[in-house]
Amino acid sequence: MVRNMTGDQARIRDEFVQRSIGPFDSIRPLEGDASTREYFRVHQGNSTFIVCYDNALKGNTAETYPFLLVHNLLHQHKIPVPEILFTDSVAGLLIENDCGDLLLEQYNTAASHEDRMAHYAGLLDILVRMQSIPSDGSLPFTLSFDVEKLMFEFNFFITHALEGYFGCTGDEVKQELHDEFLRISMELYRPEYFVFTHRDFHSRNVLVHQGRVVIIDFQDARLGLPQYDLVSILRDSYYSLPRVDMDLLKQRYYLRSKEAGVHSMNPDEFDYYFDLMAFQRNIKALGTFAYQVRHFGREKFSKYIIPTLAYLHDYCACRPILKRSWELLSAAVGELR
Repeated sequence: MVRNMTGDQARIRDEFVQRSIGPFDSIRPLEGDASTREYFRVHQGNSTFIVCYDNALKGNTAETYPFLLVHNLLHQHKIPVPEILFTDSVAGLLIENDCGDLLLEQYNTAASHEDRMAHYAGLLDILVRMQSIPSDGSLPFTLSFDVEKLMFEFNFFITHALEGYFGCTGDEVKQELHDEFLRISMELYRPEYFVFTHRDFHSRNVLVHQGRVVIIDFQDARLGLPQYDLVSILRDSYYSLPRVDMDLLKQRYYLRSKEAGVHSMNPDEFDYYFDLMAFQRNIKALGTFAYQVRHFGREKFSKYIIPTLAYLHDYCACRPILKRSWELLSAAVGELR
């Protein structure tokens, strides 16, 4: 949960900014999302900068702080990310260049179909480049979407969405759904296919700045199926692509990623894991939205629940392994009916 800075923390922040970039005109807080970090925009004449406060940075270095570690990895491989200009690990502060506020989610609503598709095509090319980053045996490559991690996200949904948000308290239903989720998690654990995974690769973690996309919020990266990030952006809870566009983009990604050596799956195998991964990813998102609404009172996440639920039928209708989960969810969650 993002919390407001204390007076002492604000003073330390201001001193860090002045020490780093010199005298400035103002610092204004930016609206938070589902993040534990606090962001501020610094105005200095005609220039602006972004200041981030993260308690997890304190006492860490670029080798031990996930945000900096993954940032440096992506920057090294020429993935477009904000430039980090100054850091103070003692105070938990860093300064980035300002890439604006225009999220891909917002850009999509006003862009022409041609421009929107061009941005998505470029974004998928960036995804192929990210997934081609070789493992060096250190973070984030020591983490993965193993069965334990997938089940953590499934169980988060059961606790915070199924029970907490939708009010399903039947122990038998929850246990059977848990068992079905375990079967799906075991099917999705294919480490031979694992690649670098951003983990939150959706339209609220992509900025459109000066006509180019910039990737943000990458600190939770780990190994996973290449489909994980693909379904995050093509089956996005925040912006629903028309089905014909989604299919065209998925086909483009499949051809380019296979050509780049990201995977060796045939089309049927690729689509099978796409559907299962999309189901898991959407279930995970529902758990997150419900948690944000119920625990933090962030009602803005409520509007994403129904669109995310609407995705589920497509996967479950064509994949027998998802059939029983669909039956259980349909009985427990009225919106699915």
